[in-house]
Amino acid sequence: MFTFLIVLISIIAVLMTLVVLLQSGKGGGLAGIAAGGATTQILGSRQAPDFLEKATWSLATAFIVLCILSNFVIGPDTQGDSVIQQNADSGQVETPVLPAPDAALPADAGAAAGEGSEEGGDQ
Repeated sequence: MFTFLIVLISIIAVLMTLVVLLQSGKGGGLAGIAAGGATTQILGSRQAPDFLEKATWSLATAFIVLCILSNFVIGPDTQGDSVIQQNADSGQVETPVLPAPDAALPADAGAAAGEGSEEGGDQ
């Protein structure tokens, strides 16, 4: 159920982004996109902004309601602690393991590694 809500919220977010980008502050959004104002003939001069405004409000309302609803759908099995909280609770502090420096390699091992790479390049 939680995954379904997240997918639905994502789809609504993409649709809302597209609807908002189609709008224009001065009324030239969807009505001014088509060549020669063909959308004004289809949707009318005032219907395009009204439709986009209603679509924006509807999608925004659905987005907020689904975001709030998703908090109630999360169960204790879905919810997890962060790594920091887990380490603080257990009292363990993990120290990173650093690789050995190159100077620790024997001289003949480095020469053998260099010779092997040269031979592979000649063939």
